[in-house]
Amino acid sequence: MLSIIGISIILITVALLIWGKASPIVAMIIVPLVGAFVAGFGPSDITSFFEIGIDRVLDVAIMFIFAILFFGVLQDTGFFEPIIRGMVRLTKGNVVTVAVGTAAIGTIAHLDGAGATTFLLTIPALLPLYKRLGMSPYLLVMLVGISAGIMNMVPWAGPTGRVASVIGGDPVDIWVPLIPMQLIGIILVLTLGFVLGLREKKRIQKTAHSEAAATTMTDADLNEALESISNSGDPKLKRYHLIWANAILFILLLIVLIWNPLPSAYIFMIGLVLALMINYPNVQTQMDLIKAHSPSALLMAAVILSAGTFLGVLDGSGMLESIAVDSIAILPAAVLPVLHIIVGMFGVPFDIITSTDAYYFALMPIVESITSEVGVVSASSAYAMMIGNVVGTFVSPLAPAVWLAVGLAGIDMGKYIRYSFFWFWGFSIVMVLTAVLIGVV
Repeated sequence: MLSIIGISIILITVALLIWGKASPIVAMIIVPLVGAFVAGFGPSDITSFFEIGIDRVLDVAIMFIFAILFFGVLQDTGFFEPIIRGMVRLTKGNVVTVAVGTAAIGTIAHLDGAGATTFLLTIPALLPLYKRLGMSPYLLVMLVGISAGIMNMVPWAGPTGRVASVIGGDPVDIWVPLIPMQLIGIILVLTLGFVLGLREKKRIQKTAHSEAAATTMTDADLNEALESISNSGDPKLKRYHLIWANAILFILLLIVLIWNPLPSAYIFMIGLVLALMINYPNVQTQMDLIKAHSPSALLMAAVILSAGTFLGVLDGSGMLESIAVDSIAILPAAVLPVLHIIVGMFGVPFDIITSTDAYYFALMPIVESITSEVGVVSASSAYAMMIGNVVGTFVSPLAPAVWLAVGLAGIDMGKYIRYSFFWFWGFSIVMVLTAVLIGVV
């Protein structure tokens, strides 16, 4: 009975998320609550489940609030703009170089872990370049999306926070073993940019407008692209003269995060305070910036806390354990030790049909419970599923940031999915197999 109710809770939650009938916060709070009552648990039991779940994710939620605020402030200062402007200058006029440069720019732009910000910063800047060279805007969005997916493994981005919520632990501790995978992923996406750049160059040469498209950008075209970068954000908040101070702060924060002498949430608190003091000593400006970035920070924290209650009910009630035990009795014995790898290799299509939240908060707990029963370490299961899924967010129509990217590029969502789906999926499969080969999974 516990298995049936647990699976029903998960399926109903997934269905509500897929069809957009409820927000993640509503679905992950109300559905398990009803399920717990149906299973015969009373208010005192549910209170215990709630406390278990909240304790599991509280540190993660706090870290996310201050990480998003920290990177929001850095973004306001124009910290990332010089790097992106330099990449645009470097890649002008060469189709293959532009494709590789797009992958590099997407990687840099997503250091803050926010998909919407990444697309707002990169697509308006690079689209004039693509149009001038006759390159496909679908290629632009795809390369930025895959690059952003690789960087989405950082501890202040959504996937790592979700994994920390499911298996417990500090997001930074979860991230450190993934650093080699991120480095490999960056090399792979730059290589993919080179290959697709060659393909795009051949396509352009076959078109009727190839002669016009193959010419080098004019100074006006370049200035238009550079101006769009500079125009992103409020000019009054730019602090270009403090870029070196911000660079030192950013590097020190990363070093301290990896060294981990303090809780990651506290590290981001300190980082935020220093960023505000260095760039905006005026108290009112500091408060205005915190208010401006608070909606994004609080929304992510609310999702994480809601997931905590969801997992608290499933775990504290014994539903996850019951599902795992019953699944082991049904699934072939040979599949169980590699179930996480199999699911990870289907991470991209799963993201499209289930949504990111459902993948991590509904599917991952089941897989982790099943594989742990046959001796697979929880972190290994989580890494396989995360690595296989992490790029999938940016090809999924269930992700609002993708709709933003499609709108900014002036392309069609259906055609974008057809154009890029198998590249995303193939890339994720290569990443999962690589993780197995180097022992991360």
